Amino acid sequence: MSDRPLFESLEGLSGTGKSTIAPMLAEARDAVLVPTVPDFYQPLRREIDARENVEARMCFYLSALLTAAGQIRHYLAAGIPVVVESYFPRCLATHRALGTRLGVTLPPDLPQPVTYHLVCAEHERQRRLARRDKPTSRWDALTETVVDRIADAYAPYPMHRLDTTGLTPDQVLQAILATDMQGAHRRADQEPMGAHPHLLPPVPRRPASPALP
Repeated sequence: MSDRPLFESLEGLSGTGKSTIAPMLAEARDAVLVPTVPDFYQPLRREIDARENVEARMCFYLSALLTAAGQIRHYLAAGIPVVVESYFPRCLATHRALGTRLGVTLPPDLPQPVTYHLVCAEHERQRRLARRDKPTSRWDALTETVVDRIADAYAPYPMHRLDTTGLTPDQVLQAILATDMQGAHRRADQEPMGAHPHLLPPVPRRPASPALP
């Protein structure tokens, strides 16, 4: 068994539980939760998201991810586990579904995470989205019109699928922790991200938690 630290990513549509579960998983793993859009990107993020150019938007998010990948590699080299709330698959799948015409081949040496694809019944996902207190952006609305295309674009990526329908956050976390990852990218960097080139296309645990928001 490799002694390399775990690198784990959560993928899925908005409302499937990524932002709720990511910090819980990081706490459970004693890992660093690395933002895939670093803080110094945030002012430009708002400007890019206010515009309508899907290729420009995809390039921005790829730049942010590549910057974050450097931080992730640094932590892993120091023996520190890492968790991210989405990684390259979300960026590529979403922008492909939104109609980007760019072709992208990922660098061969990117850290490769163990990835959990969170899904849930559509009625529950919509209920969770309706309960959010943040405004819906133009891009959020557009993404909701192409969810089937995003699901198709996610298909080639190696991921552990986890249905969060009706589960509390603690139950989702326990399902992730119980995942048998033997022979399935158990440790970071076993297989570089570029091995799958894609051309475009402490949080406390509580005994009883409310269902995912």
